[in-house]
Amino acid sequence: MSIDPRIAAFADDLTAWRRDIHAHPELGFEEERTSRFVADRLRAFGCEVTTGIGKTGVVGTIRVGNNPRAVGLRADMDALPMDETNTFEHRSRHAGRMHACGHDGHTTMLLGAARYLASTRNFDGTVHFIFQPAEEGRGGAEAMVKDGLFEKFPCEAVFGMHNRPKLNVGKFQIRSGPMMAGGGLFDIHIKGKGAHGARPESGVDPVVIGGHIITALQTVISRTIAPIDSGVISITQMHAGDAYNVIPETAVLRGTVRAFRKDVMATIKEKIERIAAGMAQTLGGEAKADVRVVFPPLVNDPREAQWIGDVAAAIVGEENVNRNGGYVMASEDFSYMLEKVPGAFILIGNGGGEGGCEVHNPGYDFNDAALPLGATLWARAVETRLAKQD
Repeated sequence: MSIDPRIAAFADDLTAWRRDIHAHPELGFEEERTSRFVADRLRAFGCEVTTGIGKTGVVGTIRVGNNPRAVGLRADMDALPMDETNTFEHRSRHAGRMHACGHDGHTTMLLGAARYLASTRNFDGTVHFIFQPAEEGRGGAEAMVKDGLFEKFPCEAVFGMHNRPKLNVGKFQIRSGPMMAGGGLFDIHIKGKGAHGARPESGVDPVVIGGHIITALQTVISRTIAPIDSGVISITQMHAGDAYNVIPETAVLRGTVRAFRKDVMATIKEKIERIAAGMAQTLGGEAKADVRVVFPPLVNDPREAQWIGDVAAAIVGEENVNRNGGYVMASEDFSYMLEKVPGAFILIGNGGGEGGCEVHNPGYDFNDAALPLGATLWARAVETRLAKQD
């Protein structure tokens, strides 16, 4: 593993930055302190800084020479709405907020690359450091794109990186084409007719209707999606009633859907809407499903996936880069950026082996040993892509 010695020299700073961000988590579109933290350091490095892109997003820019080529590197900044169970000193200081997905590490690795590149300036062209808000289901990437991200900061390619627990530090993983599932959320509102719990014949039970809808939805993936495709429908909430002896008037089902292709997502959406309405009508009630696609599938450009894999292999060795990594059923809104600009999303090992703590777990923490390696990957990507011509 060949970490740049100039980055290794400030590894302690990277660790301090990461732990400071971890201790002060902020939810999507509320990253005021984190945005200031990022912008202040970018300015100190000598970067051009633009704030307020997609509300709390930050873009740092370094321009060297007259080459019109430009590349974008993206990190996410937001935390999750959950409590942390860790007891170390840098644990979250705010109840109900936690960096349980490693965005503190992603932000720090990109800051490390910006510090290095601002100092060495060993490239010819422009690099944009994109610090994105609100990745965790709140539409931060889409907000930045709609706010003119790539019109204001044109890029020939854009790259993102995420940590992967159970993948050893020093290893990377990627795949060409579809890599992470598109994600959607749904609410199904069911209307029946309230009645006394002892006289169900006088009402229409929305709880029973909900149960039949839940069962019927399990056939969508198994009977309407081709076996070679993948999809998930998970009902994660059911709300109805307030009393033991009252059949309620209404019920609500909520959940999530995932798929690796847009047409599959569209089919799932249509089936949920049809089944909910039809099953409720059959049982004497009404139901309306609101299915919202939050993220499109994340699809890596094959050429760019090969290229960033080559950059990683030059640092850690080909044997430590899995170029045919498994599909990831979780979603990532970097997909919105990849729909606008070709690029790729790569995973960096967070360590821990088979017993490593997964993301979105209250005991998770980013592995600081990966910080210099991630910063080195971004630095080498810029120096390779925008290499000076003799």
